[in-house]
Amino acid sequence: MPIDVMMPFYGDVAQFREAVTSVLDQSDPDLRLVVVDDCYPDPTPREWLASLNDARVRYLRNETNLGVNGNFRRCVDLVTADWFVVMGCDDVMHADYLATVRSLTLHHPDASVIAPGVDVIDENGRTVRPLGDRMKNVLAPSHATVLSGERLATSLYHGNWTYFPSLLWRTAAVRAVGFRPGLEIVLDLALLVDLAADDGSLVYDPEVVFSYRRHSASVSSVQAVDGRRFDEENRFFAAEAERCAARGWPRASRAARLHATSRLNHLQARVGAQVGRFSRG
Repeated sequence: MPIDVMMPFYGDVAQFREAVTSVLDQSDPDLRLVVVDDCYPDPTPREWLASLNDARVRYLRNETNLGVNGNFRRCVDLVTADWFVVMGCDDVMHADYLATVRSLTLHHPDASVIAPGVDVIDENGRTVRPLGDRMKNVLAPSHATVLSGERLATSLYHGNWTYFPSLLWRTAAVRAVGFRPGLEIVLDLALLVDLAADDGSLVYDPEVVFSYRRHSASVSSVQAVDGRRFDEENRFFAAEAERCAARGWPRASRAARLHATSRLNHLQARVGAQVGRFSRG
C-alpha cells in the first residue's frame, strides 16, 4: 500500500525542490506526494511540479492562507493511505526513509507513530549540532524501543526529542484524536501525548534516515526570541500537569509541571537576545 507524503508548502523554493526530489528518489517508490500550497505568492513551485510529469505527485493550493496549524490539519484531512508523514518543505528524506519506516510498520502494525533516527542540517545542507538538538539526542532512547501510555508522555514532557516532519503516523490513530486547534509551536507534542492518552504507542528506531533543516527563519526560532513560543508552552504544560494528575499519571504530571527542557530553552533564548542587544550597542 502507498504511503502518503503530505507536504505543506510556504517557503524557500530551492529547498522545496530538494525536499520534493528526495521524496521522489526513494528506494521504495510506492508513495503519493501531496503538496498543499498555503498561498505562496510565486507560481514557480506549481510550474516546476507540473514539469516533473510524475503521476505520484498532486498539487493543491489553499483558497486562503491557513497558517501552520490549519495547513497541517488540512494535510491530514487529505490523507487517503493507512500511513502518512507531514514533511517539511525544506527537509530531506534519505533514500531509504520510506523503506525503513514501512518495515517498522510491518513489525508493529498497531503502532500509532513511527519515529526514525534524524540528523540536523543548516540552510546550506551541512550537518550541524546546535545545543537544542544535542539535548534532544540525550533525551531520546538509546536504543530501538516501543513507548506508550504514561511512560511515553513522561518522556516527552521532559523534552520532546522527536522531529515532527520525520514521523510516520497511522492515519486512523491520528484522526481519532486530531490536532488541537489554537496551537502553533507545540501542536506536534500535543498530538503525541494525546495519542499516549488514547493508548497509542510510539516505535523508535535510531537508524538515521531523515535530515531536519534547522535555520534561523523557522517559526520556532523566531517565536523563541520574542517569547510567544514560551507563553504557549507554559500554558500547555500547566494544563497537561493537571490533566495527567486527574488521569492518575503522577510521573507524567510531575514531568509536565517541571518541563525542564522548555525552561532551559527559554533561558537560553533570553540570554541570546540580551547578548545580541548588547553587541549591537
